[in-house]
Amino acid sequence: MDTEIKLPRREKTGIILRYLRGNWGFFVAAITLAYLNTICNAVIPQVIRVTVDSVLDDKAPDLPAFIQGLLPLEGLRATPLRALWAAAGAVVLAALVRGICIYGMRINLAKGSEGFVKKIRDDLYSHILRLSFDWHTAHATGDIIQRCTSDVEVIRTFVCNQLMEVLRTAFVVVLYVGIMLSMNWQLSLVSIAFIPISLLASWVFYGKISSRFLAADEAEGALTTCAQENLTGVRVVRAFGRERFEIDRFGQKNDRFSALWVELGKLLSVYWASGVLLTCLQVMAVIVAGTVAVVNGSITLGDFQAFVIYNSALAWPVRSLGRVLSDMSKAGVSMDRVGYILQASEEQDALDAKAAALGGDIVFDHVTFGYDGQEVLKDVSFTIPWGSTFAILGGTGSGKSTLVHLLDRLYDLGEGQGSITIGGVDIRDMKREDLRRQIGLVLQEPFLFSQTIRENIAATRPGASEDELHRCADIACVDEAITELAEGYETVVGERGVTLSGGQKQRVAIARMLLQNAPVMVFDDSLSAVDAETDAKIRAALKQRMADATVVLISHRVTTLMQADRILVLDGGRVADMGTHTELIARPGIYKEIYDIQMSSDDRALIQEGGEA
Repeated sequence: MDTEIKLPRREKTGIILRYLRGNWGFFVAAITLAYLNTICNAVIPQVIRVTVDSVLDDKAPDLPAFIQGLLPLEGLRATPLRALWAAAGAVVLAALVRGICIYGMRINLAKGSEGFVKKIRDDLYSHILRLSFDWHTAHATGDIIQRCTSDVEVIRTFVCNQLMEVLRTAFVVVLYVGIMLSMNWQLSLVSIAFIPISLLASWVFYGKISSRFLAADEAEGALTTCAQENLTGVRVVRAFGRERFEIDRFGQKNDRFSALWVELGKLLSVYWASGVLLTCLQVMAVIVAGTVAVVNGSITLGDFQAFVIYNSALAWPVRSLGRVLSDMSKAGVSMDRVGYILQASEEQDALDAKAAALGGDIVFDHVTFGYDGQEVLKDVSFTIPWGSTFAILGGTGSGKSTLVHLLDRLYDLGEGQGSITIGGVDIRDMKREDLRRQIGLVLQEPFLFSQTIRENIAATRPGASEDELHRCADIACVDEAITELAEGYETVVGERGVTLSGGQKQRVAIARMLLQNAPVMVFDDSLSAVDAETDAKIRAALKQRMADATVVLISHRVTTLMQADRILVLDGGRVADMGTHTELIARPGIYKEIYDIQMSSDDRALIQEGGEA
């Protein structure tokens, strides 16, 4: 699946403006203070110019009349030391105002940028949780995490730093060029002549680096995915002695990631080296032309000194536009990667979808379904009577779990793929949230959160009482195992429940589902990791607990299924047989073959002892 898109510039702008909403005041204040800081910085060369030409020398100052009226030039000329102190005081005052402006600008930028990025993170997280199940199965977790962290941070840095730098640089250029032109237009042209050259070099650089940033981001996503998979599956890595293999695999991805950034570093080095050379040439040209002008009497020494300061101050922000453009290129790539997630379609209910109140037979009618063009279910039809226990048996890949995913609307049937109804109502006409709230589901590989056991069980009903929680754990035959732990129900399980055994995780997941108290309960091979005796105990307790519920059991164990009211046998995605346990073992078929293979003496003993298996 293609996991990259290229958003039009208008859409990227729209995304930025959407998340700036509510934070505009901070950014406007920051820009205003940045402009005021620039103005104060522009005053300092004028103080130096006036001091050199009109205080230490006797030339008339080239300043507006109202400013000249405020300057006691005659008194300052009479006392040069006082003049120097006055000039120093003016510079310190300008620096003080600049410091206040920078402080205020940074505070407002911090508030605005964090508000901006918080809204992006919140929307991304909320949106990802509402994306379809097949979208999640098609995308690596590490890559999604990288888009939501690294790429979001790149966008924040650009909008809150680089974009501010562009606006400030534009103001600096306009202000400084205007002041320089008012002082001496000929010398100003020497300085201004280098600006188009710098801009052209920056634009060429921008064009070359954009695709390389995309490749580096993709490599970072692959590296993150590799690390995430190995950290999550560390027990499997250790169990099969794959440490060296996984280290080498990570090393290969890390080598590629590093190589791409080395190539980026080479491009950046060329740009910055050429930028430094261009800046030096600009400064040298102004110094040479200015020196000639001073000797010829075209400008004063104070004008020349001010020119040199303005020119040096002008050279850096113009040259930094290349850095801003490179960051803009990287931000553009990150916007595409984040935009890909934001534009992914969320699960949508039909406009006329109704609240689901489950009750009535569950009917699969000529259901045909597949993944990636390959059919998994082929014209499957059967009925699960309401309040009954229905079992499904089949080999790996026969479509057992797919039936459950379709019932829970993790996948939706398309046109011509049949229908699934509950009480005569097509589940596509029900609201997903209501439907899923009334279908309890326990998977073969249950997921536990890195929280306490209590919090994991109570996830389906956070407000459940202590007695209810313990009762559900007892039915799942896990209460005793939990109380034997040092922290009991307050034991924090590791990531994905890694600190518990496979059977304990399954039983905690069963307790969590039982607490949901759903009218439909689905066990998707969720007792595969417990021994036969515990399996029998759990099913006996479940039978009493779920007397009024519709239960769907999926298992490879015949003992788990044989007491069901009806048993469906799948083979190759088709219905191979269906009936009660007695009916199925009375005739040749897949069920009879599996029954004969699995029925050990221990299993027979459990059945004869009355384990309502």
